[in-house]
Amino acid sequence: MRALEQAIDLAAAFEASTNPYMLLTPGLRYAGMNAAYLAAVGMPRDRLIGRPIFDIFTGGDGPEAAENVRQLRASFEKVLATGERDHLALIHFAIPVTRPDGTVSQEDRYWSASHTPLHDAEGRIVLILQHTSDITELELLRRARDDAPTVSALDMILGGGVMTRAHAVQEDNRRLETERNRLVEMFMQAPGFVAVLSGPEHVFQMHNDAYARLIGRANVVGLPVREALPDVAGQGFYEILDSVITTGEPYQGRGAPVQFRPEGADRACSRYVDFVYQPIRDGEGKVVGIFVQGHDVTEAVLAAQRQRLMIDELNHRVKNTLATIQSIAMQTARSHQDPKSFAESFQARLMSLSHTHDLLTRSHWEGADLRAVLEHETDAHGPARIILNGPPVALGPAAALSLGMIFHELATNAAKYGALSAPDGRIFVDWTVANQVNRTLNVVWREVGGPPVEAPARRGFGSRLIERNVRHDLAGEAKLSYASDGFIAEFSIPLDKDTQQHV
Repeated sequence: MRALEQAIDLAAAFEASTNPYMLLTPGLRYAGMNAAYLAAVGMPRDRLIGRPIFDIFTGGDGPEAAENVRQLRASFEKVLATGERDHLALIHFAIPVTRPDGTVSQEDRYWSASHTPLHDAEGRIVLILQHTSDITELELLRRARDDAPTVSALDMILGGGVMTRAHAVQEDNRRLETERNRLVEMFMQAPGFVAVLSGPEHVFQMHNDAYARLIGRANVVGLPVREALPDVAGQGFYEILDSVITTGEPYQGRGAPVQFRPEGADRACSRYVDFVYQPIRDGEGKVVGIFVQGHDVTEAVLAAQRQRLMIDELNHRVKNTLATIQSIAMQTARSHQDPKSFAESFQARLMSLSHTHDLLTRSHWEGADLRAVLEHETDAHGPARIILNGPPVALGPAAALSLGMIFHELATNAAKYGALSAPDGRIFVDWTVANQVNRTLNVVWREVGGPPVEAPARRGFGSRLIERNVRHDLAGEAKLSYASDGFIAEFSIPLDKDTQQHV
């Protein structure tokens, strides 16, 4: 009962006050006002309740009126954004005045206004209270002083002592607010990540969107760093922050690895960052916080790592390629005493190696498909005469090079002595992948329609190259059959070495 009586007394005092008061909702609609406010604006209560204030308060016409509206709106928005009281030292708007003859005219008035947020039990702003004071006489005195040839002591007290300072303070506040908003906007839109930490616990005061994306959390403002980022414990960053606060010395990191576990993620993700921890000092030089600034350089670091690996891999492959060329030269020289035939055979084998290199270059040396290798090595003989049948098999670089050389030798021998030397000869190449646990690639090269086949009296370069590449380079098995109705080569190659990446 006592609370009700107090509420009634407060409402009565609000209504009876000679100072204009009004209440706005967060949507800037009229929620209430006292009699003094109604008298000041010259409107009845039912015309205002529920209406947007800027439907009523237009400020009049001209640039000054538009500026008055802008100042008033900016003050309301500041209260809603900060939850703190805001003041307007001077704002100009006219009020309706009824003359003795019944006519109504507008009279210029000057006001000083305070806007105070009213919060509910949970701290949310539910209303804005506006309290205005009519300072028209002071403003007119100030203007009269400015226009007068001499300045009296009263003018100085009323004009210069009050209104001039009020104007100056309001203009300074407006300028500082504009600069602050500009700095905050630049801070939030910075391409790198930025954060401000305060105190020995490194409490987040603010951070931009880039920082939130880096750590995988939407907002950590108000939290100490150890609570906001528990996932970086043991990575040295807490200790570096403590050192900056203690010593006042900035710290710079380059390509530093860090692991974050974003909200809702099952596991941590690794990033690399360039960053600076810069101490923030107060007016007495004491370190009170840390300014964090940096860039996520993960892509650049990974690209550099890939480049180093590729250079190492390239050096390795160049050595292997040179060794292969040396072996080809030596074996070809043993089989060809005539310089002309040696040159032709050696050049053909180098071209085969070059074709496979072209395939691997297109995939940045990540591998090549088995069918593509076969097609490259047999394309010169026509697709109608060599029938390929098998599933996609992605070969690793070493396996692609070895099988490229093997298929080149088989196609060359077929063109000289086997199925491709006869008009109706055909070659069927079939391959399968057996055993999905320890996968094995099985390839069968079968020639039909060629001249009768006889086993060679001695092992030539081609058979030695095939057997060496399959057994030594591919850790597989090879079987060459010289049946009378056509040559057959069978290979069994494990796919757990460098042979493939996936099927």
